[in-house]
Amino acid sequence: MTAIYIAAPAAALITLYIIAKRAMRRANRRRLMARPLPDKYVPIIEKNVPLYGRMPDDLKHQLGGLVNVFLAEKKFEGCGGLEITDEIRVTIAAQACILLLNRKPRFFPKLTTILVYPHTYVANTVSSNGGITVEDRSVRLGESWQGGPVVLAWDSVIGGTSNVADAQNVVIHEFAHQLDQEDGTADGAPILEHRSRYRAWADVLSSEYEALQRKKSEHRRSVMSKYGATDPAEFFAVATETFFEKPRQMQKRHPELYEELKEYYKLDPGRWR
Repeated sequence: MTAIYIAAPAAALITLYIIAKRAMRRANRRRLMARPLPDKYVPIIEKNVPLYGRMPDDLKHQLGGLVNVFLAEKKFEGCGGLEITDEIRVTIAAQACILLLNRKPRFFPKLTTILVYPHTYVANTVSSNGGITVEDRSVRLGESWQGGPVVLAWDSVIGGTSNVADAQNVVIHEFAHQLDQEDGTADGAPILEHRSRYRAWADVLSSEYEALQRKKSEHRRSVMSKYGATDPAEFFAVATETFFEKPRQMQKRHPELYEELKEYYKLDPGRWR
């Protein structure tokens, strides 16, 4: 056996290592999912995540397991002098994991780190205009980098949860981008459960996106933020915010869009209390 092991190609050993590591991760996730959320975290979620109070008990229990995994696997870093606390970690984790309920969770596989600023922050941007590179600075509430971290402003996180009916939640917004980016492209089309779903998804979301663009240009009111008219990726993130925070209004005014999101997220928040 020793001689065979020594003669094994390096690639085969690497493959065995990867398989073993994935098996250990799956086992650890199952253990964490089965474990109840620590008692000290529950008051934080009840205070800072109003959506939690609307959920039925089975979803609350499921969310606790998802949060356990998220906190074990993701790293939080404070920026601008912010010290990371349990309140920050648990509040962000709980909101992010709402998007994983009732589905086979992938736990945002390309994400390892969440950067948190105390307040809105300034980011450098580079764009091209007619072959000319333009550098600018913009104020941000949060952002999601494809293949990189999620960046959040803590005051915006708390502000977004204080009014659950305003359909503005920076954590849900940026983690919806993470779902969208899992296939390598930020285009408003996340990985769907069945290939047959993509046609209906494209038809409905394209139609709704164009309708929101028209409302923006005509200065008409909408249940969704006009920021969703920026591009298809932002539309998906804004639609997700509205789906969770204004589900009944969305279901009434945009029934086809609501049904697509209900099918994708495997949830019906319009029926939550």
